[in-house]
Amino acid sequence: MGILKESELPRYTYSDYKNWEGRWELIEGFPYAMSPAPTPRHQLVSNKIAAQLEFQLQNCEDCKALLPVDWKISDDTVVQPDNLVVCYPLEDKPYITRAPVLIFEVTSRATSLRDREIKYRLYEKEGVKYYVIVDPEENIAKVYHLKDGKYIKLGDFVKEKVLFDLGKCKIEFDFSKIWE
Repeated sequence: MGILKESELPRYTYSDYKNWEGRWELIEGFPYAMSPAPTPRHQLVSNKIAAQLEFQLQNCEDCKALLPVDWKISDDTVVQPDNLVVCYPLEDKPYITRAPVLIFEVTSRATSLRDREIKYRLYEKEGVKYYVIVDPEENIAKVYHLKDGKYIKLGDFVKEKVLFDLGKCKIEFDFSKIWE
C-alpha cells in the first residue's frame, strides 16, 4: 500500500459522514466519494430500472422501490444503492436501517471495483436477497441470489425476464427495457 499502513488511515463514523458536502459512502470507516456525477447513460439506465420497479410493484402494498437513500448499516458503514426495493414499513428517519430485499447497482469506471467486490461482500453479509450489477456500457446485468448466506449467480442477462421472489410479492423484471 505504500508508506501508509491501513491502521494509520483515519476512520470515520456516521456523525462525521452526515456533515460532509456532496455525495459520499462510508464503508467500515473509510470514505468513498460518489464523484464524478453519474453519466447521462448511467442515469438513463437507472431511471428505466426505477420506472420498471415502480410499475411492477404498483399492486404490492408491502414493497416499495426507492432511488438512492442512505442505508445506515452501522455507525461506520453507510451506502447509497442506485435502485433498491424494501419490503417493510419505512421508519421516520433520514436513512433506512434494514437490508433491502433487492438492490441494483449501475456500475461506472469509478465504482466498478466497489460494486463488484466491496459492495458484493457487504450486501451478501447483510442478507440482501438479490443483488444486480448493471453494466450500462456492455448492456449486461449480472444477477445474484442469496442462498444459505452466499450469493449464487443466476446469470448474465441482456434481454431476458427474471422473476424476483421478494417474499411478500413477486415481480418479473424485463432487462430488455432498461437498455433502450
